[in-house]
Amino acid sequence: MSDSAFEATGTSLPFQALPASEARAESASKDHVIDAMRGFAALLVAYFHCRQVEWIGMQSFHQTVGRSLDFSNIVAYLTFPVAWGSAGVPIFFVISGYCIHRGAALRLAQNPAWRLDATNFWARRFARIYPVLFAALLLTLALDWASLQLPPVSHKIREIGLQAFLVNLFSLQGVAGKTYGSNGALWTLSLEVQFYAIYPLLFALRRRIGITPVLVLVALVNVVSAFCLERHDIQFFTSYWLSWTLGAWIADTKAHAVASTQRPSLLLYGAAAVFTALGCVAFHFGQYVAFQLWALGFACYLYRALDTRRTAGGTAMRALSRLGDFSFSLYVVHLPIFVLLSSLLFRSALQQSIWPSFGYMLVAIPVAYGFYRLVELPAMKWSASLKPRNANSGKTSKTAVRA
Repeated sequence: MSDSAFEATGTSLPFQALPASEARAESASKDHVIDAMRGFAALLVAYFHCRQVEWIGMQSFHQTVGRSLDFSNIVAYLTFPVAWGSAGVPIFFVISGYCIHRGAALRLAQNPAWRLDATNFWARRFARIYPVLFAALLLTLALDWASLQLPPVSHKIREIGLQAFLVNLFSLQGVAGKTYGSNGALWTLSLEVQFYAIYPLLFALRRRIGITPVLVLVALVNVVSAFCLERHDIQFFTSYWLSWTLGAWIADTKAHAVASTQRPSLLLYGAAAVFTALGCVAFHFGQYVAFQLWALGFACYLYRALDTRRTAGGTAMRALSRLGDFSFSLYVVHLPIFVLLSSLLFRSALQQSIWPSFGYMLVAIPVAYGFYRLVELPAMKWSASLKPRNANSGKTSKTAVRA
């Protein structure tokens, strides 16, 4: 939901005092980690929703098939970890905070007096987000209208009228209304827009008191907001701000870190595993606390992973990285596609077989890629065109275009 190479400064990355070839390799390595994790998060969330729309669920499935272990049943049981697929959302939040703040953090590392151009930042974020959001809402309207012609109507489809459309267009879902139609995934997009709106204030606080005190302050706000808003089913950015700010803290800490020849500790991977496991346990009692724990777990992983020089890796990593390129598009279009497919094929009835869910994914991914080419990529280029030209270079880097 944010660009791996995006930086708030409007200049090319990186700013490290490294030889050009080494700096490019370092930046490419970091971007590969971010892209792969974004692709993983998008795939996780999409298939999590896919199982909800198409399949009867693990408990009902087990009650039906018992201990029968034919191949289809084994495959269905192997999808059990996807029950925690909503963990992809805090992964997105941490990545977003890291990507948005990374460029500014590098600037501040070189010049502590540097200031953010808030107007330009907001303009570029608007150009990057709103064309995609508007198109996704129109696509949801079209697909849900088709689904509504095929009764019985899926319970996933909510209001698709003008008021609901405007609530989501202005990113007020969770505060002034529900998500649009069947596109329940849009609840997080309103939070992202709110994160971007408040970022210049967070940046100003970072310049005045430092990133760690800012993180502590945001954590306190997060706790208060959880009790005052989230418990009353009001979803506002303050209740999820900690996960986003963790990403910003990582970016700032890495930008100011002194190069070390010591091998990075593996303890952070252990901490990541512990927080992730605790999040899975907490999910049984409620999603909100699980989100906070998963964010902490992924932040530990990301902090450690960014210290590891990586190449393109194996086939799976390359595929995830490629998927990460259009993860935003996949995120905003997958649910209406699944609902329409279920309405067309099964009249919204949940199926005992897990196999149709894989077919749904094989439809959603290419459709999302087409959406990326037609809508998201032009929005990215528009956003990049608003970026102030780097005074030190007349060239527009690939990084700048992707921002």
